[in-house]
Amino acid sequence: MTRGVRTDAVVVDSVVKQFGQTTALAGVSCAIHTGELFGFIGPDGAGKTTLFRILATLLVPDRGGARVLGEDVVDRLWSLRTRVGYMPGRFSLYQDLSVEENLRFFASVFGTTLEREHDRIAPIYRQLEAFRTRRAGALSGGMKQKLALCCALVHRPEILFLDEPTTGVDAVSRREFWDLLSQLKAGGLTAVVSTPYMDEANRCDRVALIQRGRLLAVDTPDAIARSFDRPLLAVHSAHRYETLRALRDYPHTHTVYPFGETLHYTDARTDVSVEQIAREVRAFLETRGVPRVAGGPRAIESGAGSPLHVESIPATVEDTFMARMGPETAPRSTDLTRPTVPTESTRQRHSSDPTRSETAK
Repeated sequence: MTRGVRTDAVVVDSVVKQFGQTTALAGVSCAIHTGELFGFIGPDGAGKTTLFRILATLLVPDRGGARVLGEDVVDRLWSLRTRVGYMPGRFSLYQDLSVEENLRFFASVFGTTLEREHDRIAPIYRQLEAFRTRRAGALSGGMKQKLALCCALVHRPEILFLDEPTTGVDAVSRREFWDLLSQLKAGGLTAVVSTPYMDEANRCDRVALIQRGRLLAVDTPDAIARSFDRPLLAVHSAHRYETLRALRDYPHTHTVYPFGETLHYTDARTDVSVEQIAREVRAFLETRGVPRVAGGPRAIESGAGSPLHVESIPATVEDTFMARMGPETAPRSTDLTRPTVPTESTRQRHSSDPTRSETAK
């Protein structure tokens, strides 16, 4: 390899995959650099799992093609499987085997031993070693994910595909898992991760936003957030439902949607200053009976009066994602008990929902 020339570990070229009448992937193209921590970010049904199964040589695309580590995922599947590590979204290890037995089994499948590969998995296995005789099915969610990661690494793959590895685990385990991925990247391993959680995008070098089988953007998280094309306002209100309904009647509204404890608002006008937009939004809401309080969000937190506060804020990756989805696919729900950014409780409910389809994730 020529010094200073960047190589691509993965090249996806116009990949199409259908399941009956459902199009899971609609001409996906992208490239992932060697040594990169790359994320596919999108909701359930976006096509993430289908793409990962193709890249891991478990599915054949209907049209288009993909190369991993320079080898075609269809023509060279048997040689690729020894070079690729894959961790599926659902825990798929042998639940009746112990931690150590699972590791020894997967090492033997690839013609190696746990002792020979111990140094490769040591940073992760150290956290599991105290439970090495415990059945895998009796581990906590976070420990199961760490065991699955060890099994995916035990044959020293050159690239790692992790499909929604943090779904259904607690906040501490999520943070620890991403820290482990950062350590692996620092060691030179290429890692490709999928997640429905927009806040995890910032842990990646670059991300691809994917929705309904199409890529909406591929860039660094900061660049994607900066690409948001108009001023963004946060509307803080103690009466969010009434405020949301009022803003949807405001003639200058471009978009408005719940975001955590606030509402995110963009204006249809592009020739008005953000300060003027904020003043006019406040004035409109006051005419609709939404009261205002001095002091902004701090006054809201302290419970002083009936708060209303409007301020300019920087856009996030999630704001850009929703903007690029377009008005025909953007969520219109007024159920404010379902925040835009998943909370830990919604993550737990999401992971245990038996209705989640695996067909076109």
